[in-house]
Amino acid sequence: MNTRQASQNGYPSGGSIRPGKSRGGSFLKRVTSTLIDARASAWTNHGEPERHLRFSNVTKLYATKHGHRRVIDQLSLDFPRGRNIAILGKNGAGKSTLMRMIAGSEAPSSGKITRETRISWPLGLGVGVHPALSALENCRFVARIYNADPREVIDSVEEFADVGAYFHMPVRTLSSGMRARVNFGLSMAIQFDCYLIDELTAVGDRKFQEKCREAFAERLSSADVIMVSHQASTVKSYCEMAAVLQDGKIRFYDSLEEATEIYQGLA
Repeated sequence: MNTRQASQNGYPSGGSIRPGKSRGGSFLKRVTSTLIDARASAWTNHGEPERHLRFSNVTKLYATKHGHRRVIDQLSLDFPRGRNIAILGKNGAGKSTLMRMIAGSEAPSSGKITRETRISWPLGLGVGVHPALSALENCRFVARIYNADPREVIDSVEEFADVGAYFHMPVRTLSSGMRARVNFGLSMAIQFDCYLIDELTAVGDRKFQEKCREAFAERLSSADVIMVSHQASTVKSYCEMAAVLQDGKIRFYDSLEEATEIYQGLA
């Protein structure tokens, strides 16, 4: 799919998302839109410090029976490069919505989101795989979108996921654990500059969990992470700063301890 075709099908073709209604359609279109947005290439900001992600007056509204609910409220901020950031907030604060907007699978109601780096789909939400396709077919699909060698991606995911003959069966027939293995393996097969993590949970036995930790640590040696997690130990393992999301606003803290204290004190 070239840039013109992507644009004609309603998929953003560059590194920016502008407001607009989400198009209906198949799950495949939604996944494709997510992945095409996530592969937006870096751009050079002449004379200014490099930024890794920029929100410009972004608002996100959801219609409810009681009127519109404002999840993100006129948010303008930069996520800096070279920092691993935890997003903290109470249930319903909009953390997953924020992650989907960063990934590109959900558009803001108003404002603009600009990427200046290569951002993954959110690990933990399972949006990287299409349930009607086999794991092998998903690998080919994602490899084409990211201009990666399909054979290398297939070999990497098949070895990493280690699901045997299920690798050639529709993903919907796999157990939740197997699907998580495939999704995690696929995300590790593509090199990103920033990985999005939404409540990453342990998958498989202790040996496989250790393999996941090693693979992720290798990726993070040259990439950043933006993470949503309620597990303090997980946040401390991967993040060095945090942001608290409350009432549609985000505030950054260089100290994880201070951010955690603020988060725990939220009503």
